[in-house]
Amino acid sequence: MEVNKDISLKTYNTFGIDAKAKFFVEVNSLNDLKSALQLKGYPEKFILSGGSNMLITNDLNALVLHINLKGKEVVSENDDTVRLKVMAGENWHQMVLYTLERNYGGLENMSLIPGNTGTAPIQNIGAYGVELKDTFVSCEAMHIETQTLKTFSKEECRFGYRDSFFKNEGKGRYIIVSVTFELTKRNHKKNTSYGAIEAELEKKGITDPTIKDISNAVIAIRQSKLPDPKVLGNSGSFFKNPVISAEAYRKFSQQHPDAPSYKVSEEAYKIPAGWLIEQCGFKGKKFGDAGVHKNQALVLVNYGNASGDEILNLAYKIIEEVDHRFGIRISPEVNIIK
Repeated sequence: MEVNKDISLKTYNTFGIDAKAKFFVEVNSLNDLKSALQLKGYPEKFILSGGSNMLITNDLNALVLHINLKGKEVVSENDDTVRLKVMAGENWHQMVLYTLERNYGGLENMSLIPGNTGTAPIQNIGAYGVELKDTFVSCEAMHIETQTLKTFSKEECRFGYRDSFFKNEGKGRYIIVSVTFELTKRNHKKNTSYGAIEAELEKKGITDPTIKDISNAVIAIRQSKLPDPKVLGNSGSFFKNPVISAEAYRKFSQQHPDAPSYKVSEEAYKIPAGWLIEQCGFKGKKFGDAGVHKNQALVLVNYGNASGDEILNLAYKIIEEVDHRFGIRISPEVNIIK
């Protein structure tokens, strides 16, 4: 295992921020990970996976551990379901396509989400009415201090909206090394009611969609809205959709009757952050090389050489304007690395 010095992270984060890692190690096995965590005489350790849900604002005076653990394994199955264990370094979208090729259902609505599988539980990623927790069984994580492995159940992960144990009490204590999903082999629960999936299927003349059809519809919708990070640096949705109380929603809907919304419970409603940002006039705007994407106001982009700080300053500007205009405080979904 080789420790490299002064490595550019431009190709390791989807925003394409050209920050440098003081020290850098490629982790290809659990033994590599144990050895890397035991290294002495270096600055603090920084865990890097797919680099999709982060904004780096400075060079990292750290020992960066790039998690590149690969592998997929069926751990159990019956006539109806299969449990699939996926290593943390597997690309999320490629893994979803792998399940669809085998007619395993449950992940199709989360097609084309950027990033790697190991970071998916941290955010409890989700899209089009489905969240990771819906198919999650457990994950294995290595304790950073002791290098011991622990299996976390769904309950222990304490999943919330874009939230989990690993973003709170577990932050900086564990590295997820694998995730196990329970997927359907038949009688798939198809979710087509959220967003524009039904309209996309209708456009293609599909009335009884397969899970692959649903995936293709999601991919088409996402590609129409979201830029490819390989072409235009971005981290997908930069902001969370805010959830407000029923009382706040009543006032908001009276003032803005045309605003889209989703009922979360009797006490809470979700307002699309993209709509709020668009109403404030940011959609398609450029501020130097930092900007808001022309097709989706939720997405902040790097048009070439924007620094992390320039993108972060734009995010703060948007947060303040939305708060000023609507009295709703939106917050970043991405991790800000300062």
